[in-house]
Amino acid sequence: MVSFEDIKNNEAVRAYIRAADDSLCALGYTEHSFAHVGRVSDTAGSILLSLGYSPREAELARIAGYLHDIGNLVNREEHSQSGAVIAFRILDKLGMPPEEIAAIVTAIGNHDEGNGVPVNAIAAALIIADKSDVRRTRVRNDEEVRFDIHDRVNFSVERADISLDKPGAIELSIDIDTAISSVTEYFEIFLGRMLLCRKAAEKLGVSFAFTVNGQKLM
Repeated sequence: MVSFEDIKNNEAVRAYIRAADDSLCALGYTEHSFAHVGRVSDTAGSILLSLGYSPREAELARIAGYLHDIGNLVNREEHSQSGAVIAFRILDKLGMPPEEIAAIVTAIGNHDEGNGVPVNAIAAALIIADKSDVRRTRVRNDEEVRFDIHDRVNFSVERADISLDKPGAIELSIDIDTAISSVTEYFEIFLGRMLLCRKAAEKLGVSFAFTVNGQKLM
């Protein structure tokens, strides 16, 4: 059985994640390195465990979360599809059963809001975990005067929490400093992501709520 620790400690995987993030850094994107994939991995697994899925399904979600952005190694465009192909090669080489590879590859190939669809539970958990990782520490630019809209939105976030405390509901609650970025500006780049999160929650049989500065917006 291929474990999450096998993937996390795999030197090839770590090299690909570093190289992928280096490419995004050169393009001016926010952080997509080990901090991001680690958070996404943990959140995706926790979502499935909280909803009663098996420990192995949660572990597969964690593996998908750790590998989901590896396609940025090839190109930012269609990185979910290229990442799925790279993940397939890694997991097949490690001897993971085809059924588990299929679940992970499908999730990775469908995690992006441009063309992603929550086709299975792992994909749904991955989508919510990925789109909820907004935080100040993802901003690489150290000069606020040079911030683009993505920098401003991420830098404005003072707190972002995924909650499954209410039965049948997943809630993303964030606090933002509106002196840095307005709620309207947040929605300008995140509306598509939040709508995809709602579809993902529906796939998991729960509702999705989105709260900004204490006000429920979805």
